[in-house]
Amino acid sequence: MADEVQYNAVASSDALKDPVRVVFLTPKTSAAVKVETEKRLMSYPHLLLRGLLVFEVLTILLVMLALFWDAPLEQLANPLLTPNPAKAPWYFLGLQELLHYFPPIVAGIIIPTLVVVALIVIPYFDINIKGARLWDTAHHLRLRVFVGSLALLAVVLVFYGAWTVVIPTAGIVVLNLAIGFQRTRPGLRAVEYLRMRPLSWWIMTWFVAVSTILTLVGTFFRGPGWAWVWPWK
Repeated sequence: MADEVQYNAVASSDALKDPVRVVFLTPKTSAAVKVETEKRLMSYPHLLLRGLLVFEVLTILLVMLALFWDAPLEQLANPLLTPNPAKAPWYFLGLQELLHYFPPIVAGIIIPTLVVVALIVIPYFDINIKGARLWDTAHHLRLRVFVGSLALLAVVLVFYGAWTVVIPTAGIVVLNLAIGFQRTRPGLRAVEYLRMRPLSWWIMTWFVAVSTILTLVGTFFRGPGWAWVWPWK
């Protein structure tokens, strides 16, 4: 018969010191969940001074730009004369580019609403809490889900002719699949860095890439009638 484990009942605040020990937490003690204290920095002066320096540099830069370059102001607004194309501010040009492909209810209401809801809901779920690499576990299952989801997305985008979304999506897909199939081979430092990225990183990279390209296309490559024009013409 195996030796019986001896349990010592003592009063202590360290619940991690000995897993075999039974610890009683008294009203005058609290559970010690960390053995070592991490290094800390005070908000002042370390954070506040750096923020102040960045603010001053940005202010000086904006003043210099205002002195040497005039703002692209046009004539007074005329309700009887609508400019062609009528472009929204740069931070809405991505949505305006989506309106070129999708119905207004989709590009103007459904897609922005889904993005906002995702930003609100996702933090309340334990998604990739350990930051595991995308292809570490269940490789074949994840590959089928990944390819199936992207194939469905590609069909929808091609149906509406949203090529400015298809191109960055295809780039992310090709890069991700290439790294996923070569996950066991040594490579360059950049390849190793991408290989270590979790699923959440890839989703955010896709979102930033699509948003950036939509904004750039709407700013520099759209002319009268929202037709495609080259910036140098």
